[in-house]
Amino acid sequence: MPARRKTASKTATKPKPEPRKPLPFPEAVRRAVRAIPRGEVRSYAQVALYAGRPGAARGVGRELKTLENVPWWRVIRSDGMLAPPVAVEQARRLKAEGVRLEGQGTHWRVHR
Repeated sequence: MPARRKTASKTATKPKPEPRKPLPFPEAVRRAVRAIPRGEVRSYAQVALYAGRPGAARGVGRELKTLENVPWWRVIRSDGMLAPPVAVEQARRLKAEGVRLEGQGTHWRVHR
């Protein structure tokens, strides 16, 4: 007669993984902006959504002023316009990545 093997009880419970804590907002924004591919743009609202804080578009703008080593120029207003205080530099960087723009001076719009 073959020996019986002991098997785990079907009623045994597996330990549940602990819920993941959300990232701090600055880190979530950093990751969302770094994930934007070269030559593409996202709106402040889209970045806020990807960062897990829908409706925090203004907060994204504030964070971009303080974060370093992120491609901030890939984030634009939802109407396609570039923010006037940084429009010239932002337009230069976007053009270098192949993004099509219309406008001049401080009034630039991403051509979609």
